[in-house]
Amino acid sequence: MAFIEPAPGQAEKGIGTITIVKLLTPAELDGKCDMYAKVIVPPLCGIGVHQHVGNTETYHILSGHALYNDNGKEVEIGAGMTTFCPDGETHGIKNTSKTEDLVFMALIIRK
Repeated sequence: MAFIEPAPGQAEKGIGTITIVKLLTPAELDGKCDMYAKVIVPPLCGIGVHQHVGNTETYHILSGHALYNDNGKEVEIGAGMTTFCPDGETHGIKNTSKTEDLVFMALIIRK
């Protein structure tokens, strides 16, 4: 479990405590990726808006509903949808449900 604090340059603090289940070890990622994980965000919690520098991040939503912040533009997303944050851009995500976890896969690829 990880409490989400703003990273350097992060515009917004996360809300609550999330679970990150890393599916591959650093050796298995072979220096090409920083993370491949299943992320579980409890109801009304979220990951604050943050910038990606030197990498990209993709979320693929497995279950739940969220408000996704894409460079300041907020859109509603749900199961089966995929987001992509390019190098140098910002994103964040909030679980909008009061009862259901938000579950997604996260992939961070180095540039």
